[in-house]
Amino acid sequence: MSIFNKTEFNDEVEILVDNLEQASNQRELTREERALIDVLDTVKLIEDGEGLNEFWLSSIDHTRVINSFELVGATTIVDTFNSSQWCQAATEDRSQYSDTELNYLSGIEEEYFEALNELPDLVDAFIEDELDS
Repeated sequence: MSIFNKTEFNDEVEILVDNLEQASNQRELTREERALIDVLDTVKLIEDGEGLNEFWLSSIDHTRVINSFELVGATTIVDTFNSSQWCQAATEDRSQYSDTELNYLSGIEEEYFEALNELPDLVDAFIEDELDS
């Protein structure tokens, strides 16, 4: 059970991402297609886990994911990733953070989750501009 609210993308976006994930087994995805998958998968990873700490401790390609958020226009989220990059070198157990670290990360995560409110609209616009032919 997640302590974070779930970001809701419309059904068409979810279906498109599922289709792209299946297509990736048969062909190389375009940068835009890969970005869409990265964004949705990363949002789920962070929401289902322990926030930004979970992102930085995962084995995903952080640079590619950050560039994917940049590509869809989610610059505030990119800023929160950059501000929380120190988590990559921190202890895995968030409960071991100092009060200062916890307060700093909580502030960054608050900004991240506020920025998520506009992400579904940014994703819709990105699909319309970059993926619809």
